[in-house]
Amino acid sequence: MYFIETLEKALSKTTGREIVAKKEFLPMQPGDVYATFADTEPLEKAFGFKPSTSIEDGLQRFADWYCEYYDVK
Repeated sequence: MYFIETLEKALSKTTGREIVAKKEFLPMQPGDVYATFADTEPLEKAFGFKPSTSIEDGLQRFADWYCEYYDVK
């Protein structure tokens, strides 16, 4: 939910109007995973790269780009 709420906030800020996603909560489906996370340590060890963009900053930059590219007002 945090990802969706953060994206809603970013899109709201970019468009200047409140954006609220229509959410339909369903029971867990076969194959669904309760929680996941990315372990970037192997990436850092193999390539010396460590992600530094927060999810908030990344989603705001995405929302800005998306609305400009697709001329969303």
